[in-house]
Amino acid sequence: MAHEALVNGRPQPAPLRQRVHWTDRIAHLALLGVLALLGVGLVGPLAAILSQAFAPAAEGSRWAHFAAYLASPALRQSLWNSVWVSALVTAVVVPLAFTFAYALTRSCLPAKGLFRTITLLPLLAPSLLSAISLIYWFGNQGVAKDVWLALGFDGLYGAPGIVLAECFAVFPHALMILVSALSMADARLYEAADAMGTGTLRKFATITLPGARYGLISAALVSFTLVVTDFGIPKVVGGNFNMLATDVFKLVIGQQDFQRGAVVALLLLAPAALTFALDGWVQRRQTAMLTARAVALVPRPARGFDAAMTAYCGLVCALMLAMFGMAVFASFVKLWPYNLTPSLDHYIAGLVDAELGDAVVNSLKLAAGTALVGPAVVFVGAYMLEKTRGLAWARPLVRLMAMLPMAVPGLVLGLGYIFFFNAPANPLNFLYQTGALLVLCTVVHFYTTGHLTIVTTLKAIDPEFEAVSASLKVPFYKTFLRVTLPISLPTLLDVSRYFFINAMTTISAVVFLYSPETKLASVAILNLDEAGEIGAAAAMAVLIVGVSGTVTLLYLLLGRVVTRRTQRWRHPAP
Repeated sequence: MAHEALVNGRPQPAPLRQRVHWTDRIAHLALLGVLALLGVGLVGPLAAILSQAFAPAAEGSRWAHFAAYLASPALRQSLWNSVWVSALVTAVVVPLAFTFAYALTRSCLPAKGLFRTITLLPLLAPSLLSAISLIYWFGNQGVAKDVWLALGFDGLYGAPGIVLAECFAVFPHALMILVSALSMADARLYEAADAMGTGTLRKFATITLPGARYGLISAALVSFTLVVTDFGIPKVVGGNFNMLATDVFKLVIGQQDFQRGAVVALLLLAPAALTFALDGWVQRRQTAMLTARAVALVPRPARGFDAAMTAYCGLVCALMLAMFGMAVFASFVKLWPYNLTPSLDHYIAGLVDAELGDAVVNSLKLAAGTALVGPAVVFVGAYMLEKTRGLAWARPLVRLMAMLPMAVPGLVLGLGYIFFFNAPANPLNFLYQTGALLVLCTVVHFYTTGHLTIVTTLKAIDPEFEAVSASLKVPFYKTFLRVTLPISLPTLLDVSRYFFINAMTTISAVVFLYSPETKLASVAILNLDEAGEIGAAAAMAVLIVGVSGTVTLLYLLLGRVVTRRTQRWRHPAP
């Protein structure tokens, strides 16, 4: 009996015990694999940046590179420019997004779905599209240049153009947060206030704003971080107005000054890390707005208020459509502004030209690879954390690494990849400037959002499934295939779509990593703009929007099919 185990008082043969142990070992290996992937794709590059920034200078001081940075008035000015521009964009976007979210959640606004869809359009486009559109609207040869000058601006290029373009690019991110915050409201509070004769403004100040304060803080932090770390818009319409993100590019690519580039990268990392820490603190202090006894708030029709909200939302959506419309119009113009005849020349050049056509194909390859690899890696990591046991020492490390990418700007991550993977002593050096490295960088860059999304779904699945399976000696992979995976498929599709769209539109993380063979469409937009071919750049941006929009629709259709086949338990037969 030495080779047998007792289960419920009955002897079991050794092969069953070995099989259970084998499945546990596979789970542990999978968790260690995710840990290794995040270590190589995140910790290694960040450590390489620290090593470069604190490398001893000729005089032997590890702080010499920081001292050299602080001694440069131009670089100090870039730091100040990044701070005040980001603060200004945040101060403009958050009130605008809050008003729009308030209209969507607290008014009887007609066509809410249409308005919401229009405001999400910037998520399908690279941030460069807004900058290119502004050049056509208010640039030196823009159609509304006189209006721009009449407003008191000397020109588009510089801080005014950056602020306006960033407002367009950041708005949907702030809106999504604020819509979620304002949706969580208890109608009983407003009913009590009405019974006490409380005025509208007082109800807004004492109920609405306090209930949404954490959403407002989160929206402000996210907006500030997105602006301070953005590279594309300052590169296109910044002119001589330097910011930290453009300084990193100039120091590394233009001057080959890797040490000071690493110093600027650390400075760029600081506000993002601080924002991440503050957002975590905000989330911990947030209390539940909807209790078990709460009553959902249903807006009441109010003709004057609804009309005002409709006018406001219509104006915001009209401005967004004007930005998109100008990019589309300019992409079809033969020669701006001298020959406005419609033409497909820019699109034909982009699709037929070997270099530009390859860039589009490379972006599709990157997006497809990221959409396949990203959800798989994220799901395995989240599942092993939430549904398995063992390796207690590794679990906190995986959780920390899963959250860390949210605090690392793409430009910093891409620079770290140069230092880490381009090192001759690194055995992974062969990956440098390959498509596989671009996929790895993109997956790591957007890892946190996918991880949080899948963890939320897994936490909603009762642990009793795994407990019952374990008591019946059912291997965990059977429970995974028959229960967990079917329930999680709709979420996996959402995460896959998220990875695909971000891979199509990203530029900051990959701008350092491409080679002539792996150039991407988003990078091609930058190169075309620098070459003065802004019409072709607009066409490339519109192509990216078209691909992202088409793939989004396909994902939505696939999601409906998957939901119908795997989520029947949600709709039991009568």
